[in-house]
Amino acid sequence: MNIYEEDILDHYENPSNYGTLENPDISYEEDNPLCGDKIQMDLTVKDGVIVDVGWRGHGCTISQAAASMLTERIKGQCLEDIKKLSKDDQLDMLGIPLGPVRLKCGLLALKVLKAGAYGLKGWPGEEDER
Repeated sequence: MNIYEEDILDHYENPSNYGTLENPDISYEEDNPLCGDKIQMDLTVKDGVIVDVGWRGHGCTISQAAASMLTERIKGQCLEDIKKLSKDDQLDMLGIPLGPVRLKCGLLALKVLKAGAYGLKGWPGEEDER
């Protein structure tokens, strides 16, 4: 097992920021109907900065680890910076190649974040696949 796989397993077994927030400013939930993954993300925002984040969900190791990693990265960040996070940024966090079947698992948390914060409903990266 390589270091990235170990990191993914650690985030899956000991997720960061797991749980819901009381009275979040932004809350959004989405699922991946292909495999049954579901993620809800709550954000507390003050002066354009994410001061707290929580998430909950269920699904495969990849989707749940990706949510944990993403919430670690965005806490304390400006919403404007979050808008710039890309499909490649999320995949780099995971650190392992994902095939077409697992790609949406790895990107679900980013989709939830962007849909909740900005109303962007497409899967991250779809716009550059056309």
